[in-house]
Amino acid sequence: MIGLPPPPPSGETALKPGAFAGQCVLITGGGTGLGKAIASEFARLGASIVIASRKEEHLDAGRAAMEALGAAVAVTTCDIRDPESVAAAFDAAEAAFHLPEVLVNNAAANFPVPAEDMSPNAWRTVVDITLNGTFFCAREFARRHLAAGTPGSIVNIGASYAWTGGPGFAHSAAAKAGVKNLTESLAVEWGPYGIQVNGLVPGLFPHEDMTADIRGSLDRTSDKDPCQPALRVGQRQELGWAATFLASPYARFISGHTLVVDGANWQRRTLTNPEVITVREQMGKGPFEP
Repeated sequence: MIGLPPPPPSGETALKPGAFAGQCVLITGGGTGLGKAIASEFARLGASIVIASRKEEHLDAGRAAMEALGAAVAVTTCDIRDPESVAAAFDAAEAAFHLPEVLVNNAAANFPVPAEDMSPNAWRTVVDITLNGTFFCAREFARRHLAAGTPGSIVNIGASYAWTGGPGFAHSAAAKAGVKNLTESLAVEWGPYGIQVNGLVPGLFPHEDMTADIRGSLDRTSDKDPCQPALRVGQRQELGWAATFLASPYARFISGHTLVVDGANWQRRTLTNPEVITVREQMGKGPFEP
């Protein structure tokens, strides 16, 4: 077995140089992790980058990464759960550059917890950030483009358990299923106005800002993970290349589609089912106590 070949090295571009020159790209949660990786690929193609985040340290990290690539960059604090905060972030983007031509809805919330242990506040918080925040940002983007009579492109970051369900992540899985459906609905509504809406689902892409549960899982495997059909994990630039393609002039007739970039991992099936291990057991928790 040889697995899927590795990609070209980081720094290569999948599109023509300057493909996004003169364009502004707003990325929520773009200061760290996969959001920063996506922002980097837009920056390499000439885009001006606006990073929105609640945390100053994330904004600082994102600004430094974009400046290191020679990109024009602006940062703005934003709580995507608050429509007024979202509007203020777009105002900041327009003040720094102009109305963003591309919006990447990357910010989300997630943590593992058995459903029976999940507090109402935990449920509300994850759904509020992941689903409501995605809608508020998309709505603000579309309203401004509809008023201006200009086209635009939205890329919503999803998750494969939007299709399959996500035991241990019921809050996030439900919210991401909503994001997938929202992507399909808005693509139809806003297509006549020149706004395309697509989804992008990452597989396992190791990065420095991974949550503890993902980091722990990766630490128990290797780059050629035998559980991955590709026999390797993803490299961050591969996700960035997919995002830039979906928002590029070369993908204008693609809308309402959710692209999964995970080496077919989410489609794995076995000929016989393994023994069922409850979520509580997988997380090392004892019996449920009300």
